[in-house]
Amino acid sequence: MWRRRYVSSRQLDGFRRYKYNAVDTNPLSVYIMQPIWNKIIKIVPLWIAPNVLTFSGFVMILVNYFLIASYDWDYTASGTSPGLVPTWVWLFSAFTTFCAYALDSIDGKHARRTQSSTPLGELFDHGLDSWATSIFVLSFFSVCSRDSGKSGISVYTMYIYLSIVLFNFMCSHWEKYNTGVLFLPWGYDISQVVLIAAYLLTGSVGVEVWHKPLLFGFYITDALVILLIGFSLFLSFPQTLYNIYRAHLKKTLRNNSLYEGLLPLVSPLLLFMLLTVWVALSPVDILAKQPRLFLWMVGVAFSNVICKVIICQMSSTQPELFHWFLFPLALVVYAAISGLLGWMEEAVLAVFTVLVTAAHVHYGVCVGRQLSDHLNIYIFSLKKRVQE
Repeated sequence: MWRRRYVSSRQLDGFRRYKYNAVDTNPLSVYIMQPIWNKIIKIVPLWIAPNVLTFSGFVMILVNYFLIASYDWDYTASGTSPGLVPTWVWLFSAFTTFCAYALDSIDGKHARRTQSSTPLGELFDHGLDSWATSIFVLSFFSVCSRDSGKSGISVYTMYIYLSIVLFNFMCSHWEKYNTGVLFLPWGYDISQVVLIAAYLLTGSVGVEVWHKPLLFGFYITDALVILLIGFSLFLSFPQTLYNIYRAHLKKTLRNNSLYEGLLPLVSPLLLFMLLTVWVALSPVDILAKQPRLFLWMVGVAFSNVICKVIICQMSSTQPELFHWFLFPLALVVYAAISGLLGWMEEAVLAVFTVLVTAAHVHYGVCVGRQLSDHLNIYIFSLKKRVQE
């Protein structure tokens, strides 16, 4: 069951030739955060494998998410019952977010420090990042809360907000697929600092701060949404296009045709088209009925699609035109919007979400074991494997 081969032999060969190439130009990262990480890395024991740091950070993100969800399943606690989520939960969220941020930032440094950098380590890191990106956002929604008529944000704004964040993540790896260089997005460090600050503010002052006008009738959540959209439209996406264009001028593009260059975008865009159709045309208004379940499913589906793009990018192979997940999703969406599911739509969403999550976990475990065997290394240990 856990030995399925998701990675082709051609891709495995490509991983052996892979070399990591990244550029970080964010002043916040270069001048403030990196010096902090360089001090923290010194206290990490040399016997700990880098992937242990990566996975520990991801586990902390999950623990924080499910802790908040246990108090606020439908994103209404902060708006209708401000005291329902204890203060210590918000402070714990700030702590776990910082720890996850730190661990994600030092795992690569620790790999170079222990001379254990491998393609598996990078794939493990970026694969978990593709899932953690949505979980960070879904946890934050509990701070600002669902629209109560007076304050908060609507579930549709939540969906758009999440989609934009995932779009930015997708663009970073689409950019690397075409240029061979990972230009680390400025939004990552900024978003982590904002998240930590938001949790600390909520824990110190209370969730009421999010439900009072900040300036000219605007709320803090309004400012964050405007900042996110503006950052994406006027900085992140244009920078991605510019980097690809510059690689074209230098004749360093990895793909010679427009079709090959745009291929990684097909499945993610089709995914969001199908999900948006479901949101817009659902007879029972599925997003309003089950926002946490639906948005979790969006994040997991996106992660699985992007993981395959990352594998192709690292192995210098072409991604498939249509990800397999699109077909069952299309059937579910059709059955839902046509009314075939009727009152069972929520139940079908729950079952579908469980199956997609299980499939994604299975995919990640199998890919990890397959690359571990191929590269003859352990995932969570620095010990050398005996050559078979």
